[in-house]
Amino acid sequence: MNACVDQLTCIGCGMCPGIAPEVFQMGGSGKAEAFAPATAENKDSVQEAIDSCPVSAISWQA
Repeated sequence: MNACVDQLTCIGCGMCPGIAPEVFQMGGSGKAEAFAPATAENKDSVQEAIDSCPVSAISWQA
């Protein structure tokens, strides 16, 4: 499964890379991006990042 960051909604707070740096990073635009797929080992931290996003910009992508 992959996580997806809505670039129009993201405010660039940096919370998701702080929680799951193996999946999220801050892009050149100052907004977060998912650069790697979630794995069995990190899916819980990705879900925590989704749940912690203050503007609900992150979701699972099928």
